[in-house]
Amino acid sequence: MSKEDIENLPGVGSKTAEKLVEMGYGDLMAIAAMSGSELASAAELGEKTADKIIQAARDELDLGFTTGSEKMQQRQHIGTITTGSNALDELLGGGISTKSISELYGAFGASKTQLALQLAVNVQRSPEDGGLGKGVIFIDTEDTFIPERITQMAEAQNLDPNAVLENIFVARAYNSDHQVLLAEKAQDLMSKNEVGLIVVDSLMSHFRADYVGRGELAKRQQTLNKHMHVLQRLTNAYNVSAIVTNQVMSRPDVLFGDPTSPIGGHIVGHTSAFRLYLRKSKKDNRIGRLVDSPYLPEGEAVFRVTQTGIEDV
Repeated sequence: MSKEDIENLPGVGSKTAEKLVEMGYGDLMAIAAMSGSELASAAELGEKTADKIIQAARDELDLGFTTGSEKMQQRQHIGTITTGSNALDELLGGGISTKSISELYGAFGASKTQLALQLAVNVQRSPEDGGLGKGVIFIDTEDTFIPERITQMAEAQNLDPNAVLENIFVARAYNSDHQVLLAEKAQDLMSKNEVGLIVVDSLMSHFRADYVGRGELAKRQQTLNKHMHVLQRLTNAYNVSAIVTNQVMSRPDVLFGDPTSPIGGHIVGHTSAFRLYLRKSKKDNRIGRLVDSPYLPEGEAVFRVTQTGIEDV
């Protein structure tokens, strides 16, 4: 949308429209999906003005009730990104879906980052080749983004590694507040560039370090909830996929079975549409278990991590 389109919304003047476009809020769906306080803070507006603008955007888009058939038609626009493994793609219903958050969790060495980097390459492939033909926003909290690894994966697929790297927007987050801010700033990048994937690697690293002790738990979960909902809003507004990698803890109260559990509590579980538990197997093999999905059954797939990337066994 242009500045003129925003300006035509009731209650939006020329200066306000210009400010919204400059801040990256030049898309009706992006505005309609925000809360009044969020828009007021981001665009330096009064909350009443922000509420009017949001309501006007919602009226323009007709965000009321719809039928199940219409909802099914809307879902035809959802895309998938191949993981590089046919077995893993089949487990995930075709690959990593857009318009949703997928959580990859597991212990150290389970290849969470490897899979995230592979997806950052694969999303740039054409839709006919398992990608979306779009770029990537990569929020790096643990200094895990290695350009040389991207180069290896790109060359293995006969892609130009320089072009692939040029299409990945990387930012290093130095604490949890910075991480939350980067997710909010991602909208500005997405309004100016074709982006198909957002990666946060890893989600909870800074939150664990910045909020220590039970007294900080409520504040941590409140900030985390806001962070996850920002990602969720971006996936819906721009039809992109969001990947968050997550650390795990061992639960001593589990007497039988695997005591490994993702951290972040119910907030991460409720906002993640797909939860994939990764663990090591023999040699370079890994096992991916689909723990939660809105429409797919639980199951497992075995894949390999080699010098060329993610592939079938």
